[in-house]
Amino acid sequence: MDLLIDLDVPEPSPACSRLLDKPLLASDTLESMLLLDNAMASAANSQSLGGVDVLSGSILQKKGDIDSPSQTKSLPITSPIVQPPPLSAAQTLVQLSALPSHPTSSRQYPILLQKMASHASPILQTLPTATAPRNNEDLIADLMRPLHWPPLSPPRTKHREALGTELLQPTPETTNDPVTAWLSKTEDAIPEERAIYCEEENEDEEVRPMTEGRKITERHRKLDAIADNHLRQALLTSIKKDMQVKPNEESQQSTKWLVNQSESQQIISTPREYQIELFERAKVKNIIAVLDTGSGKTLISVLLLRHIFAQELEDRAMLRPKRISFFLVDSVTLVYQQHAVLKANLDQEMDMFCGDMGCDLWSRKHWEKHFTKNMVIVCTAEVLYQCLHHSFITMDRINLLIFDEAHHAKKNHSYARIIKDFYLQVDPKTVLPKIFGMTASPVDARVDVKKAAAELEALLNCEIATAAEATLLQFAIKTQVEQLAKYDALGPRFETPLYREMYARFKGNVILRKPLHFSFEATRELGSWCADQVWIFCMSEEEVKKLQAKTERQYHSRRVQEPLEVLETHKTQLGDAQEIVRAHIFDQPHYDSLSVTSRNLSSKVVLLVKYLKERFERPTDDKCIIFVKQRYTARLLAKLFSHQDIGTKYLRVGTLVGTGSSDAGELNVSFREQVITMMNFRKGALNCLFATSVAEEGLDIPDCNLVIRFDLYTTLIQYIQSRGRARHANSRYIHMCEDRNQEHAQIIREVRMNENILKRFCAQLPEERLLRGNDFDMDHFLGKERTHRTYTVPETGAKLTYRMSLMVLANFVDSLDHPTDGSSRNAEYVVTVQNKQFVCETILPEVSPIRGAIGRPASTKQVAKCSAAFETCLLLRKGRYLDEWLLPTFTKQLPAMRNAILAVDSKKCEAYDMRTKPSLWSIGGIPEKLYLTVLKLVKPECLDRPCQPVALLTRTPIPKLPSFVLHFGAGLNSPIESTPISRGILVDSTIIRQVNNFTLTIFHDVFSKEYESDVAAMPYFILPIQPDAGISKEADPSQLIAWDVLNHVDNHLSEFHDKHWENTAWRDETDESLADKYVVDPWDGSRKLWTVGVSKYKPLDPPPPNTAPRKNARQNTDNIMEYSSSLWAKARARRTFDENQRVFEASLISLRRNLLDEFDASGVENPKQCFIILEPLKISPLPTTVVAMVYLFPAIIHRIESYLIALEACSLLHLDIRPDLALEAVTKDSENTEDHGREQLNFQRGMGNNYERLEFLGDCFLKMATSISLYGIKPTSDEYQYHVDRMLLICNKNLMANSVKLKLYEFIRSQGFNRRAWYPEGMVLRHGKAATAPKSQRLGDKVIADVSEALIGAALLTHHESKNMDHAVRAVTELVCSQNHNAISFADYYKLYKKPKYQTAAATAAQKDLATQVESKHTYHFRYPRVLRSAFVHPSYPFSYENIPSYQRLEFLGDSLLDMACVNFLFHNFPGRDPQWLTEHKMAMVSNQFLGALCVHLGFQRHLLIFNATFQKQISDYVTDITEARLQAEEEAISAGKTANECAPDYWTSVKLPPKCLPDIVEAYVGAIFVDSEYNYAEVERFFDEHIKWYFRDISIYDTYANKHPVTFLGNFLQTSMGCSDWNVKPRPLPTIDGCKPKVMAMVIIHGQVVADYLAESGRYALLGAAKKALALLEGLPLQEFREKFECRCRPREGDSLDDGEEHSADGSSS
Repeated sequence: MDLLIDLDVPEPSPACSRLLDKPLLASDTLESMLLLDNAMASAANSQSLGGVDVLSGSILQKKGDIDSPSQTKSLPITSPIVQPPPLSAAQTLVQLSALPSHPTSSRQYPILLQKMASHASPILQTLPTATAPRNNEDLIADLMRPLHWPPLSPPRTKHREALGTELLQPTPETTNDPVTAWLSKTEDAIPEERAIYCEEENEDEEVRPMTEGRKITERHRKLDAIADNHLRQALLTSIKKDMQVKPNEESQQSTKWLVNQSESQQIISTPREYQIELFERAKVKNIIAVLDTGSGKTLISVLLLRHIFAQELEDRAMLRPKRISFFLVDSVTLVYQQHAVLKANLDQEMDMFCGDMGCDLWSRKHWEKHFTKNMVIVCTAEVLYQCLHHSFITMDRINLLIFDEAHHAKKNHSYARIIKDFYLQVDPKTVLPKIFGMTASPVDARVDVKKAAAELEALLNCEIATAAEATLLQFAIKTQVEQLAKYDALGPRFETPLYREMYARFKGNVILRKPLHFSFEATRELGSWCADQVWIFCMSEEEVKKLQAKTERQYHSRRVQEPLEVLETHKTQLGDAQEIVRAHIFDQPHYDSLSVTSRNLSSKVVLLVKYLKERFERPTDDKCIIFVKQRYTARLLAKLFSHQDIGTKYLRVGTLVGTGSSDAGELNVSFREQVITMMNFRKGALNCLFATSVAEEGLDIPDCNLVIRFDLYTTLIQYIQSRGRARHANSRYIHMCEDRNQEHAQIIREVRMNENILKRFCAQLPEERLLRGNDFDMDHFLGKERTHRTYTVPETGAKLTYRMSLMVLANFVDSLDHPTDGSSRNAEYVVTVQNKQFVCETILPEVSPIRGAIGRPASTKQVAKCSAAFETCLLLRKGRYLDEWLLPTFTKQLPAMRNAILAVDSKKCEAYDMRTKPSLWSIGGIPEKLYLTVLKLVKPECLDRPCQPVALLTRTPIPKLPSFVLHFGAGLNSPIESTPISRGILVDSTIIRQVNNFTLTIFHDVFSKEYESDVAAMPYFILPIQPDAGISKEADPSQLIAWDVLNHVDNHLSEFHDKHWENTAWRDETDESLADKYVVDPWDGSRKLWTVGVSKYKPLDPPPPNTAPRKNARQNTDNIMEYSSSLWAKARARRTFDENQRVFEASLISLRRNLLDEFDASGVENPKQCFIILEPLKISPLPTTVVAMVYLFPAIIHRIESYLIALEACSLLHLDIRPDLALEAVTKDSENTEDHGREQLNFQRGMGNNYERLEFLGDCFLKMATSISLYGIKPTSDEYQYHVDRMLLICNKNLMANSVKLKLYEFIRSQGFNRRAWYPEGMVLRHGKAATAPKSQRLGDKVIADVSEALIGAALLTHHESKNMDHAVRAVTELVCSQNHNAISFADYYKLYKKPKYQTAAATAAQKDLATQVESKHTYHFRYPRVLRSAFVHPSYPFSYENIPSYQRLEFLGDSLLDMACVNFLFHNFPGRDPQWLTEHKMAMVSNQFLGALCVHLGFQRHLLIFNATFQKQISDYVTDITEARLQAEEEAISAGKTANECAPDYWTSVKLPPKCLPDIVEAYVGAIFVDSEYNYAEVERFFDEHIKWYFRDISIYDTYANKHPVTFLGNFLQTSMGCSDWNVKPRPLPTIDGCKPKVMAMVIIHGQVVADYLAESGRYALLGAAKKALALLEGLPLQEFREKFECRCRPREGDSLDDGEEHSADGSSS
């Protein structure tokens, strides 16, 4: 069967077509990848797959087209390669032919090919590329082809046989089970794969805590057995589940299965759905939302305000009167709180007011300024009431009234008065504002619930709307446990000695009346210690001053003045009271942990001490709130638990009370202090708050996992609101009550009863008042189902109906990975009304390949929802995400399998051909014209003797090459400059003879290589240059050449060729003329000398002391004559030397060396001075100045050849790259070049920079380039599709495969300078040691891919100054070889982009206003405001509200653009840093943590359109924290004498991670700028410079940013927080059935129980995932419950705590 079936799928509805700008249809890429994964999975039990012959490497035709075996055809398995045409002469590397290819490159690998549909993008230009761009069909086929032929079967190892399979052997009872039978076949592979895999990746992956050394072997054996058994069970469960899903009778059982599933599983709604429903209602009528704490009421208010703002902006654009919204609260604290929330989530002007600001006395003119300026005002209700009373504002100028905690609207409360006196008293024609009320309960007192609710509705002119019972219960915190904690009956009140004295003396003092009363009452409730401690608070120095001032104020405020003596008496009493308290000796608090009793604390406090000691015995991340009635109580308990005998080391207490109090000893806090307290609580600096009612209502308290009602609630709403604070997983809510206290028992019963009454009341509301989401009974419209569409899969008969589509869609969503960031896990439905009909939109989770669809208009909500589900299922089927049985094929295993296909092995190496000489040298023949390249030492004084330039003479011009440095030891070095002369020189036979002879002489005399004279085979020639010649590119070459030297050498060879011993002319020359000659030993090629002058010695004299030793043992060194000769004894006997000839002092020339590498010449060297006679030696005709330069030639020509080879690689790819960067891009200088910070293996010295930095740069540009291309070519793809398509292009396997096709491996330089291998090739060597460079090299697959990325980086860097990225774009096109990236220049990207309809549509007033606001933060003017709006639309926001797609596409684009800007900054500002350092610091710059802080700094979060209460709360919390962190940093800077802008830029690192949507919108905004500016990358860089660069001026402060590891956190949590030492993390490889790299399962084991497991493609990621999963499950669990659950009896040592200074590594062991 062909793997791709033409579907008979109905066309999407017209409503769907309106979503063309929303990601709907899967691209061919995803179809291809899904088919690829399915093909892999079904390859387990056969050698042929869907028409693919695995062994032959070909694909058969579609089975339906094959009548007989004879008709079987094979398709070609390789794509044609288009060879590049010759380059022009101007590009300098003309007429070059490729060397023979590597033998292994022509292997035919077995492949899996599939015929797939593709939509190729048009080719922009006709410029040739090195290989033909491939469509997706060819690309995927190439990626499926194995890179190397694997062994057919791995050999059995001793490890395998020793390990055995007893742990995995199936029992006799289960052998008939097909699943177990399959497992038994694969079990043998597990130990063997484990052995192989551990050697490759996982040697140190087993993570263990630090424990005492007891029975380690036995313990490990037990852990291995547990891990293997868990792995077996996991495999068994997974496979059985898969088998259950796949029916035996396809056409019938799949339907049966679906029907069964639909009857047994409820189609549940999500919180967002009832929020959407409530929002839609609030838009058209007045609503009181009665929802539990944490259910998202504030989100509805924010959405409603946005809706009202949009209407208001449109009205103002039409010049209608301005109107304003009011958000009314009941307390001053909530003014600040709700203003902060709105400020973080709305982008319009707003302000806040309360009576404390003195606004009661403001004039109408003053108020008018605020009404005109702002769109919404947050204030206490009394402020608005006063404004209405004074007629500063009227109801017709208000468009929305929001009542927070609406249950306060009763009697004469300001809420009630606003409605009674003004809302209901206006003219009937007046346009009244909408009203939206929010409360957790419609009642706040012990009254009749139904009556109170009805009165609230009537008073606020609203209807109560609440969630139906099923929906309400569904999202209650399932892990919350409520406990009743009874303390012993409290005793009677009594007088302490201190109280008795204070009461006796000061009972008449009004100021001290409250503390006296509390102190007496506290003896019963809290105990004598607390009763006395209250006086310490009241009588402190600062407090007494305040009380005396208050006494004076009260005295003077009285209408009837008392005598002045009374005032003085009261003031004196305060001083006397202070002295009594100072003199009193206070007891210490007493607590007996064994008997759980106390002498001076009440039983109520003792019980609280017991709870908190147990909970905070060890380090923990728990958070606790303890509710009390009075501020005194909160302050006393906080002091008590700060005492070392009562609290614990890990209990950090604080207080949270309301603002404003002047009573004696009571805390008087500001709202900012409240915010700081909550921020410290959120961060963990405090983990226990003693709070009054302020923490119940309104204030945004972080989620807790322990809430204790120390003072019992009295009303239902107190109970509901305080219980709502325990929203964390595994949370506890504890009701503390007195044993046998009937009043407490009655309150608890009454509250429970009233809650049930409230639930019943809400459930009995009319249907239109209930929020049901999509919990509905579909039976009532089944009778009309005949009119609804159906779809039947032709191959199986599986039928999709309106009703079944809901179940099919829910089943598909359930197969996806569940997000952990608070985003939705279900398919969600947004129902809106259009033209009096309901239209529904589905929104799938962000991980889904299709994000949703819009259904057809319907008369009921239920049908509209089914229609939307049906449309979505059609798209899933068309995209191949549902199979022919309507079951999901897109499972969470697929991405892992896909990654395995696209990966390459970074360790495995193969032998590849290596190009040793440039193709330039292969141009042979007798030349008619030659070109000079002059080689000159810039600092000739660094040599130990004079030198003169030489020239390289070639048949074609050599390009201008960069200078490079030669090293001469002792710190001496000099650059070498090569200057190509543009004019060639015409040569005749004489010149050719002279040039050839000179070159051969150099090789013979200097390098002891005698080559056969063959001008046609000579790759290049060497020429002497005049020492004083003016060298320039335009110089006349004939004027540069030292012709006299050429003639002298040519004449010398003509006369004495092969007869140097006949040259006796030196006998007649003067002593001076023989000084400074170059002398060679004809019989010892290693012996070369410089003559110094004639000496006083005679030939038969013995060599003087310190003469350079002769290394050859054959030599006779009895005298100078014998010392000078290298002849063997027999040859020496036949020769006679003149015993009277002159003896010359000479200097031995040392052999060296790799001059490209710096070396230390400070070591002890052998003597160089010697004394010789000239008769047995040869005086070379070469001038010593030429020879001195020629000695540098091997290193010079090696580097020149490397440059030319690197440039040939660039020429192959049609790239203009600087030679130094080209060479750097192909240089691999060690076997482990990519391992930074480790010792380099087989390091090749003197090669210069390796490819790693350029690879880092190229990798980033590759990501950006492919992202830009995909964004333009596929405008309707969603983010997931973009990622998949980009992964296909940039994966190492694709880069490596294309590089192999191009034979780029030949150009890689992996060998350093070799003094025996630099000689020219292709010439016949007559005398001398034969030596050639190695022709092959061992390269890893990843190295080849990395080099291709380095070439991209080199192309980019070459033109960095001109900001020209065209060559980098061309490099990407050449190397990815795909029609998905077919651009030749950067300008081509914009030509690919076609503006979508949403971009060009007319912008609304709100969208234009958004552009104006954002422009004030970053000075870029948007041509298309709707593009900007898209950057701020969260995926949770329904498409139908704005008809603009979410920011995901722009975020995909902006992410790569921002990456590139950050990498450019690091790369160019820190040129000496290695890629590891660059990567680590880039992590900080592009981290979500930083971008979230930047988002808030720019105020972008205010513009975000989001429909998720969880995210909204996270955003508000984060904005509070990061704003406070910035303010603290600025205050510290100012106190240090700096400006606020000079504050520490890393303030954001101390704040928790932001919600991901915040960094996402920064990236989306960058993408929007890029798109709106017509792909102007300069705008991206400007954004970086203006808003990001400041934070990273001092990059060193982020040096340790990346050093984090979840496994370390897990170990710390278990060992220090839970005191457990018996834990382990075990990785185990899974058996592979698809030929891919095996996956690994890591398991966290605690006391023999597997707590969490995680599957990944490598042990490292499996460990990370398992650790994170375990932490999520364990965090918040009380210590005692942890010990009981895991039967933990560990007694950890004190030193186990990481707080004590011991560091632990990521594997759990001590470092």
